[in-house]
Amino acid sequence: MSIILDHVNYIYSRGTSDEVKALDDISFEIKDGDFIGLIGHTGSGKSTLVQHLDGLLKATSGHIYYNGEDIYDKGYNLKSLRSKVGLVFQYPEHQLFEEDVFKDVCFGPKNIGLTEGEAEIAAYQALKAVKLPEELFYVSPFDLSGGQKRRVAIAGVLAMEPEVLVLDEPTAGLDPEGRDEILGLVKQLHDEEGITIILVSHSMEDVADYVHHIIVMDKGRIHMNGTPKEVFWHASDLERIGLAAPRVTYIMRKLKQAGYNVDTTATTLSEAADSVLGAVRL
Repeated sequence: MSIILDHVNYIYSRGTSDEVKALDDISFEIKDGDFIGLIGHTGSGKSTLVQHLDGLLKATSGHIYYNGEDIYDKGYNLKSLRSKVGLVFQYPEHQLFEEDVFKDVCFGPKNIGLTEGEAEIAAYQALKAVKLPEELFYVSPFDLSGGQKRRVAIAGVLAMEPEVLVLDEPTAGLDPEGRDEILGLVKQLHDEEGITIILVSHSMEDVADYVHHIIVMDKGRIHMNGTPKEVFWHASDLERIGLAAPRVTYIMRKLKQAGYNVDTTATTLSEAADSVLGAVRL
């Protein structure tokens, strides 16, 4: 599986006085098994970009290839694409609408042509995968907590057996426990199921802890593209565009300035702890 974006541009309200260029010459590749973090300040183009990956928005110009096929070719099956590239929105309420959780999760599989029995099996397996308690399967999704709603929204996408899972701010508004549960679930789906993950987040800690690769957006363009260590090394550059490195990075730099022989490229708490313990033992 691969997704290639080739010089993609997108203009909102094209040809009007409200015209805005939301994506500006975007080119990169998402490979099978990637775990990508997509970061940027509000208005940088992150959400617009991910809505192009499953064809919800169509580029003003440029091309997007999924497994070598141009999704803009005449006759291309966008319905099939949307079953393979699953998008979970920032606000799960935007995806939930049925009278109970189980029916909601059945909707996607039925929509792609599964029989009722097949859809029910897929829904049950997806709800078990996201660890939603069975006593919640037949309650209204709108009676659930924020974290539970996100689990249901993710299950609704998983039931269609996607190859790529795109999550737009999946931990927004959650308490620390809920945040860790959702991110732990996402990591499990990547590590155990082999699903390619694209995580859109404002939290540098979330990105540093989980992703393998980071794309930084600014004013509709790709500002940086690299590993967490490569990207967060340029903390001052990130600050210039309204972002920051993880707090651990700043702490390690202050310790270095204070004379401790620590690793200033550490981006996660575990890396920092190992480095500090090593420095203390010297």
